[in-house]
Amino acid sequence: MNAAKGLEEHLPGTRSNGATVIATIFKFQSLFGLVAVFILATILDPATFPRPDNLLDVVRASAENGILAVGMTMVILIGGIDLSVGSVLGMASVGISVLLAHSGFGMWPAIICVLGVGLVFGILQGIANARFKIQAFIVTLAGMQVARGIARIWSGGQGVSITYQSQGGPVSDAFAFIGGKTFGGTVPIPAIIFIVIAVLAALFLRFTTFSRHVYAIGGNEKAARLSGVPVLRTKILVFGICGLLAALAGIVHAGQLNNGDPNDGQTYELDAIAAVVIGGASLTGGRGGVLGTVAGALLVGVLRNILALRGVNSDLQLIIIGLVIVLTAGLQLLRPASMRA
Repeated sequence: MNAAKGLEEHLPGTRSNGATVIATIFKFQSLFGLVAVFILATILDPATFPRPDNLLDVVRASAENGILAVGMTMVILIGGIDLSVGSVLGMASVGISVLLAHSGFGMWPAIICVLGVGLVFGILQGIANARFKIQAFIVTLAGMQVARGIARIWSGGQGVSITYQSQGGPVSDAFAFIGGKTFGGTVPIPAIIFIVIAVLAALFLRFTTFSRHVYAIGGNEKAARLSGVPVLRTKILVFGICGLLAALAGIVHAGQLNNGDPNDGQTYELDAIAAVVIGGASLTGGRGGVLGTVAGALLVGVLRNILALRGVNSDLQLIIIGLVIVLTAGLQLLRPASMRA
């Protein structure tokens, strides 16, 4: 009897501890997934994959998608979606190339101008969604076409090299720095930009009143409005931030390739959404964070890197990565009911 009584006394605590472990696993599922994929990649290619230069290259290759995914995270947190980010990246890469090579702009004026274009583009989409109640899917699907059209008009339908200006002189070496490396030629600049943006976004979503408004809208927009949250302004600004970051990703893209092409960025929006989903965010809004998204972007980057190192066919790589995304999304169904809200 005493033994049975002691067992009963311990069962509640055991159940509580088990629930805590499960909640922790799901909360940090993308980090655990990244660690697991990292270990697997190291086992498959112990000679090349874990080398510092290769790992830094993984971060560099993930930078554009990671920056896009940070902006996508904020949009998804309010229960929206932005299908235009890949096209905005292409538009920005063309824009920075044309301004530097053909319009005589200096590096910083060109960067500021292109970032402004991305910000305004995102704000206009936010107005269409928040003010005129057009679904985000439709607004950004149209925005995807509009941005791609602007990129083709801006570039004349062809790629624009940033090597030489149309007047005959070389473009400033300062812009080439974006695609280069620092700290003795070891750390890629795109990786640094990605990390800085991720840290700033994580702090922003952790400590600002605006971030609480974002989560409140994603959790229950009607309740948020009744609570005094400025829903209209918040949603517009979120789309603006997403457009701004997409433009920044386009600048990084042009810096790495030393070229801007109106067809750049196709399907990048899908990679950004995949990183957010792998990161554990809910597509219905209200749940997710930058840390998970960054881990999701790096997980995809590690997968692509090890598959390439092992000589896996590029078409098969797409299938494998697609299956990983579906598997990750399916794991959401196993979340405890208390964590699905």
